Amino acid sequence: MTLRQAQGPVAAIDCGTNSVRLLVAEAGPDGPVELERTLRLTRLGQGVDATGEFHPDALARTFAACDDYAVILSTHGVQSVRFVATSAARDARNREEFFTGVRARLGVEAEVISGAEEARLSFDGALGAVRDAVWPALVVDIGGGSTELVLGAPATPLQAISLDVGSVRLRERFLASDPPTPAEVGEASAFVDGLLDASGIDLAAARTWLGVGGTATSLSAIVQGLETYDRARVHGSTVTRGDLAALADRLLGSTVAQVLQIPTMVPGRADVICAGALVCARIAARVGVDLTVSESDILDGVVAELLAGRH
Repeated sequence: MTLRQAQGPVAAIDCGTNSVRLLVAEAGPDGPVELERTLRLTRLGQGVDATGEFHPDALARTFAACDDYAVILSTHGVQSVRFVATSAARDARNREEFFTGVRARLGVEAEVISGAEEARLSFDGALGAVRDAVWPALVVDIGGGSTELVLGAPATPLQAISLDVGSVRLRERFLASDPPTPAEVGEASAFVDGLLDASGIDLAAARTWLGVGGTATSLSAIVQGLETYDRARVHGSTVTRGDLAALADRLLGSTVAQVLQIPTMVPGRADVICAGALVCARIAARVGVDLTVSESDILDGVVAELLAGRH
């Protein structure tokens, strides 16, 4: 670990079950200055829940994204890169093939971080962009393979857990039909409820609820009726608990083809957004405040540490 403050641009790459995301930033007088933020939907976790291994097609898509990102890193003259891999990479038996491919393309080691570190970085990243949080604050990141729940306040230990449920995992395991049948939705809901009730996180204690990641931002864009995705309108937006419940019902009752008609929906998320919405709605049923959506997340947490020389 270095304690020397970064002198040039740094980059964070977050490789999850459904997407690979990149943030390039440099130090500014008031904190990190974003130079580029982008995403590729690669579905690295395709079939991992069932087979325990990365599918060759999923690895190929992910490595193609790494090739693209190598060009971006070179263009910005990035000095330091941290590549964090989360749920899917924790579960796959053939992880070495993934590690080797990332190393060959980016020249860095992919770190399979723990659920606890993923939760901490997401919490720090989300709260770094919020100035009026009421404590304790709950940060929720519904990914493709896992869901991070973090409850905390200044100067108090974080309550954090990573649950083995996400939009891809839930869709593949429970919601096989198109659209899912009522029986499938009931079974999926019961599964999610069981994990939340056993999580040890007092969701009802939250006075601020922040949602980060692709599920939360996608749901906000849909509720707002955006014709094109607008990061400025999504960041800081509020989605009521009633809207979340209604939207989950709507998406779970729609075919993938119908979901694709939503203007802001991208093909790589259309088949799993209903599962992500279900998880979000089950959390909403336990939280006493509405959801505030944040575009700042784990990437921002990683970048802040890199710029401060804490990694």
